[in-house]
This record gives sequence, C-alpha cells and structure tokens, in this order.
Amino acid sequence: MRRVLLGVLAFCLYAGAAQASGTWRIAKDHWSDADEAGFGKFVAAIGASNCSSSESCLRDVANPYRSTDQKFIDIDVDCAKLPYLLRGYYAWKNGLPFGYVNGVSGEGDDLRYTHSANRAVSRHELIDRGNGIDAPSALREMLAAVFSGTYRTDASERRGVLSDFYSPALQPGTIHPGSLVYDVDGHVGIVWKVDEDGRIYYMDAHPDFTITRSVYGAQFGQSPVRLGGGLKNWRPFKLVEAHRDGGHFVGGHLAYAENDQIAEFSLVQYTGTGPNPTMDVTKSHFVYNGAELGFYEYVRVAVSGGRMDFNPVYELKATMKTLCNDLNDRAQYVDLDIKDRISIKPHPDRLPDNIYGSANQEWETYSTPSRDARIKAAVAQFYKDMSDMIDMWEKRDPRIVYDGNFLKDDLAKSYAEESQACTITYLSSAIHPVAMTFDDMMHRLYALSFDPYNCVELRWGASGDELQSCSDGKPKRRWYEAEQRLRNQSNRTYDINMAFTVDQLEHHVKGSGIDQPPPIDIKALIDGIGERVSFQGMVPVGR
Repeated sequence: MRRVLLGVLAFCLYAGAAQASGTWRIAKDHWSDADEAGFGKFVAAIGASNCSSSESCLRDVANPYRSTDQKFIDIDVDCAKLPYLLRGYYAWKNGLPFGYVNGVSGEGDDLRYTHSANRAVSRHELIDRGNGIDAPSALREMLAAVFSGTYRTDASERRGVLSDFYSPALQPGTIHPGSLVYDVDGHVGIVWKVDEDGRIYYMDAHPDFTITRSVYGAQFGQSPVRLGGGLKNWRPFKLVEAHRDGGHFVGGHLAYAENDQIAEFSLVQYTGTGPNPTMDVTKSHFVYNGAELGFYEYVRVAVSGGRMDFNPVYELKATMKTLCNDLNDRAQYVDLDIKDRISIKPHPDRLPDNIYGSANQEWETYSTPSRDARIKAAVAQFYKDMSDMIDMWEKRDPRIVYDGNFLKDDLAKSYAEESQACTITYLSSAIHPVAMTFDDMMHRLYALSFDPYNCVELRWGASGDELQSCSDGKPKRRWYEAEQRLRNQSNRTYDINMAFTVDQLEHHVKGSGIDQPPPIDIKALIDGIGERVSFQGMVPVGR
C-alpha cells in the first residue's frame, strides 16, 4: 500500500500537464510503454482508494486530474462502462489517441448473452479535425455505446473490425493494473492490483452505480475461446496518416494491431498449456514446471512467476476477507430492495425470461441471482482449494509452507476470528437487528433468496424463530420454496427461457436448477482433519 501511495505522489506531479479544458488535443500518435504504465498507476490509485462510485472516484484525491474537469465529474457507469470511462478519461487528460467499438452484431435478441459470441462491426475513432475534440461529449457518446456485449467477442478473431481487447499470455507483468476480467455471464471488472503471490484484484461497477472490489477466481468461470471471457488487455493501435499542427496531431485514422502482431497475445487461458487441437476449454490442461494445476491455481502461479508454495492459514484468512467483501456488497443490494419497498410487492406470475440477465428493470436492479451465483462459485472453489491444501499437508507435499505444530488448531482459530470479524447485521421486518457471522452465512448460503419480492428475512436465508417476523404470505413462501433448486446452482444459464411459473418450478422443469448443491462447509472440513504429526518431535498426535 505504501508503494502505491508513493507512486500516486509521483504521478500527481506528472499530471500537472493534464489538459485542463474540455478540449482534447492529440499530442501522441500511440500509447507508449510509459503511457501504459501511467494508466496502470492511475487505475491502481483509484482501486486503492475508498471511492464507491464513478462520481466519487473522479472526485477522489486519488484522481490527480480532479481539479481540471468540473464539467465532467458527475458520471454514473455500470460494470461494462467503467473500464472505458477510466481508459478514455486518462487518454483525454494525457493527449493520447483513442477509439472504441461502437457496434457489435450477434445472434439473438440480447447481445450480452449470445451463444456464438458477437462480432465487432463498427468503431468510432476520436480524431482531431483541427479544432480539438469536445472531450466530455465524446466520452458520454462512448459510454452510451459500450456494454457487456462489446466484450463478448472471439478471442481468436482475425482481421476485419477488431475488438478493443486481446487475450494476454499468463506470465509476470502481462496482467497488471488496467487489465480487464470479463465474465461471459454479463459482468466486467478492471484490475487494479496484482500481488506477489499472483492474486489479481479487480474493481467493478454495478447497476446501482456502486463500485466494489474483489479478487479474481472461480466466480468468473472458464470461458470458451469463442466467447472471449477471462483476462483481457487493451489492443494496441497507432494514429496514422495524421499531420502535425503545432504540438498536436490532426486528422488521420487508427490502425489496430492484429493478434499475431502482439508479442504478449496467447490463447493459453482457453486452450491450456498442452496440445488441444479442438480448442475445447473443457479439454484444457494446465502444467507449470511439470506440475499439473487447476486453472485458477495455474493463473496465480504463472502470473507470479512460479510461486507454487501455499500457507493454508494465510490462504484461509485472505480468501475469507475477499468473500466477506462480496457478502457486504450483496448486503447493499438487499438494503436497497427493502428501502425501495420492492419486497412488499406481490410476486409476478412468472420469473423473467432469464433471471441472470433480465430486461425487466425492477428485477435487474433489485434481484441478486448473478451476484449470489458468483459468491457460491467462489465459496465452492474455496472449499476445494482448502481441501486440496489439507490433503497436500497430510501427504507432506513440499508446496505447503506451514511453520506451526497443529494445522487443525491454527485453521480453526483463524476461521473463528475471521468469521466473527465478518459480521453482517440486517434489520428484520420487525425492525430488530439480526447479526450473522461468516460461518452463519455459509450455513445458509443456499437459502439466501435472490428474489426481490421476498422479505428481508428470506433474502438472508432465515429459518426458525428468526423467520417469524417475515410478512410474506403463502403465495410468496411457495415461490421461495419452489426456487430452492435455482438457489442450489452456481452456474448461470443464459440459453434457457426461465419464465417459469411457480407450478413449473415445483415440477422441476428443465433449467429450473439442481437437486443438491456442492459442499461448502469450510468449518466442517477443518474439524474433519484427522491425526496429524507434530513437526517438533515428529510424533503422531490426535488432538
């Protein structure tokens, strides 16, 4: 954190030359390595701040240009627009060229979730025609054009109108502040930090325009190459055929690098490290220095340059903190639902056509199926990772770095401490505070209602006496029970019409969920650690 803040101070000095008016003049014909590094510092500073919306981020002390644009500080964006806002804003303030895809084509009515991906069909280039570019108007026009479907392009694309991004190799330095993470289920984040252990920290905006922060992992899912999900970098380009007018470039057009012209381009995140002629992501394998790893483990190891050692206690604490942030973010959505009195409305006769990507604004704003699914996927991966680390420790695998005597005791103590530190309190329908620890939320994770028409108690998976204050009548309770199989799944399905009636849900029609969720009880996993060996005396002990 200190290094980031020192970098910001130096960055602020550099920012003194920022273009202070609303006129954008192009001073360079391409983004140099120094420009990319400067953009990374800009994003890292925003990420390290406590700003919680694009408006507050642009006004924050972390933004060295905040005093230069009083007419461009009240901007609200969602997840897909945030990276473009930061990239375009930085380009304006530093006299850099910029362009973006402003049109995509695909199959289906909703281009955010096309099965065969989208194809870029047009782009808009910000070219100075002699009088400069009206930056605020240009950026607002850009924000109106880009959306999550803009990211949904084939990572192996060639020629034609190219997307704004490329798939980077996974190695030290290729994933950095300013890189992107795209979830093909309709979510986008921008990387603001990569630590020495290869953890990739990102921030993301939401439909209510809040900005949150988390760590990249299983919540983003593995993507087939045709959909272009996963990690992305901005595609390089150069302004060509422009002429100098004093210190500025006028005219010309942008020439974009094709994938095979980019040194860091690689499809390894989709195809794996070994032969995979069909490029089928389900057949991809990831090997680093002879060791076969899971995909997310491979990303961390590759990005960190080979850090393959794990301390189970540290990993437990770090992951619980990340999940706690995600649960607190969810709480904001539930609070907004209750505040705006959506929960007291009658339940519609059907669910939306797709609960994960609805065109219904009320559902889109107040429901949490996608958010809940991402949390469940991350928790299931957490369970798997901890299970694997415990297994490696019991087998004395040298990749496990642990200096204590009793791993079970240390994990149990750390879990209890982090669980208590992650306490979320909600107000019941009877206006009584209900406190839930992390462990409480893990035990009710598959009971958390994503449905905005449920009472706050059901939104937090209450049962027993805690549920007594819920005012939902029999029809709403019936919907809650019928949605259980949907709550059990962490996979988000966009190719299924989900406009189910409650009767269809009760009859388990296709696409209405799964019967049993995957295991996630971390505490039970820790409690189940068997006989260990004391590293001091190498004597078997069974505590």
